[in-house]
Amino acid sequence: MRRRSFLGVPLAAGFQLARGAESERVYATGDGAPLTPAEYAALLARLTQGGGVERDSYSQHGAVEKLEERMAALLGKEMAVWLPTGTLANHLAVRMLAGDRRRVLVQAESHLFNDCGDCAQTLSGLTLAPLAPGKATFTLADVERAAYDAQSGRVATPIGAIQIETPVRRKRGERFDFEQMKAVAAWARAHRVGMHLDGARLYLESAYTKRPVQEYAALFDTVYVSLYKYFNAGGGAVLAGPRSLLAELYHTRRMFGGGMAHVWPYATVAMHYLEGFEERFRRGVETSEAVIQALGRDSNFGVERVPNGTNIFRMRVFNVNAPVYQMRLEAAGVTVAAPEGDWFGVQVNETWGRAPFAEITRRLVQALG
Repeated sequence: MRRRSFLGVPLAAGFQLARGAESERVYATGDGAPLTPAEYAALLARLTQGGGVERDSYSQHGAVEKLEERMAALLGKEMAVWLPTGTLANHLAVRMLAGDRRRVLVQAESHLFNDCGDCAQTLSGLTLAPLAPGKATFTLADVERAAYDAQSGRVATPIGAIQIETPVRRKRGERFDFEQMKAVAAWARAHRVGMHLDGARLYLESAYTKRPVQEYAALFDTVYVSLYKYFNAGGGAVLAGPRSLLAELYHTRRMFGGGMAHVWPYATVAMHYLEGFEERFRRGVETSEAVIQALGRDSNFGVERVPNGTNIFRMRVFNVNAPVYQMRLEAAGVTVAAPEGDWFGVQVNETWGRAPFAEITRRLVQALG
């Protein structure tokens, strides 16, 4: 069948704008609900009315401390510490857990190994040993082989820590196999090796597996969760773990330049979106799954899911130019990222719960023209 060209079909042909307001827009890109500067400022103004928000001092006390206490309780850990970035959270976690055993096992596809400028190696003298290239999951056998190699060389280089990232961003949100995760955690406990979870998107995975976040966190000494990816803060991260490890972390945080003077605006917005997030995101997931099923029955669409995936899938449309379709969707109240060739990378977030699945499906179909 011949695809309609960019110029061959008027943009508005057979097309009606979405009836809803911007508050009903579905953002099929990103993990969270994007806030403009004006929206962020208005939200802060509303949340701080009446003086209920206390300012922090160099990232301690006030609104930050309340957020830390809340996150520690939700993750089932003794305490939590606010940090400015996930890069620093992961780095400091493996640094503390490894101690004087400088080798750290990580996924070859992990954020820490690929996207942090060798920070752990350069700034903390750690050796990151990448496992299972091209895969989201490494196995217990991979760990045992790496441990044997570390001990059998001319100079022993014992493993001090293991980091697992799940879901894996470089694998389009694919999950680390949970049974392998449990096996690796048991091995680490038996060999007194520290375990760190890069759980930047842990709450997203939890919704898809229906496994509580505490069930994941219990396997690890430390857990990092992002505050901006889906809790919509302007920035920040939380690192949770045992008090014996984290009690003095604010000194190291300051040493690395992370002792920001005032972060209450980040903490306040994160706390706001944290409350009720699991229910809102679950509703968004349920809606998106119904939409995906409807698209799968329509010959005008193609859908590809990520095996063992989470909130990312691919969608293509037939018989219409993809950039034209993107513009029509925008007008219809569905924002998607620019296509790569014929395919759109689509992400599910809590904004999918703003409209019934039938309404979202209607917008997607109507934008075909």
